[in-house]
Amino acid sequence: MNLEVIIWSCVTVGVLIGICAIVLGIISARNMKKNREAMRELQAGIKVGARILFAGGIYGKIVKVRNDIIDVEVNKSTVIQISRYSIQNVISE
Repeated sequence: MNLEVIIWSCVTVGVLIGICAIVLGIISARNMKKNREAMRELQAGIKVGARILFAGGIYGKIVKVRNDIIDVEVNKSTVIQISRYSIQNVISE
């Protein structure tokens, strides 16, 4: 085979891979922006008295909010401490 044909084939494949990487990077950046916005809204909804579902699948009601630690009442007499980042959903009823 001709060496020039091999080199141009490699260049073409490299350019196509570069274009695919750019497209995937753009799509990924858009998804990350949506996820950040959803997390920002979730964190804004954390208030005393709100019902939540956290990552362990347990429902509860927020009793006390400190910096990164939240006291959650899961039963009438049971209050546990969780990280605010483990909250999966704020339930609006």
